[in-house]
Amino acid sequence: MKILAFIDMHGSITALQKIKEKSKNADIVVCGGDLTVFEQGLEHILSELNKLGKDILLVHGNHETEEELKMLCKKYKNLHFIHNNPFIKQDIIFLGWGGGGFSENDKDFEKQSKKFIDILKKNKEKAYVFITHAPPYGTKLDAIGRMHHGNRSFTKFIKGNHIDLVICGHLHENHGKIDKIGKSTIINPGPQGLLINI
Repeated sequence: MKILAFIDMHGSITALQKIKEKSKNADIVVCGGDLTVFEQGLEHILSELNKLGKDILLVHGNHETEEELKMLCKKYKNLHFIHNNPFIKQDIIFLGWGGGGFSENDKDFEKQSKKFIDILKKNKEKAYVFITHAPPYGTKLDAIGRMHHGNRSFTKFIKGNHIDLVICGHLHENHGKIDKIGKSTIINPGPQGLLINI
């Protein structure tokens, strides 16, 4: 499957146009949040994404609220809000967790991730893609200078489970970077998107 992943678009018309162009070669489109600057023009961007005619998986960033993005996604047949929910397409399970970006630990995620772990145990033969807004702690994707600013709860979850691919962002300085946590590939695809084979 070919995934077009993007994050931190922040209302950029140029980035939206790039997503439209690249989506022609994708089987599914994934967004890790921050589509806008504090929800300005959010429904217009969602409407344009819906026109791509493919499944679009979204979680909220720190520039959208969970409630608003969830509500708006329900208006469009191709948009799927997957915060704290799985989405299955062919032999891949997509797990989403949005929001945040400023906490080193996420107690809500740690509590809710038990649901994800149950899904993983019941579907060991499938591939897994974990979509978050914030990056996990301790990789090139959360490093700014000599300090790491990612989320330790995500890192613990990734290390403890078979996750094939992690898509995340939030830290604009690290757009386009790729790293590993064990066997898991971690990618910050940036606002203009990256095509990923899985």
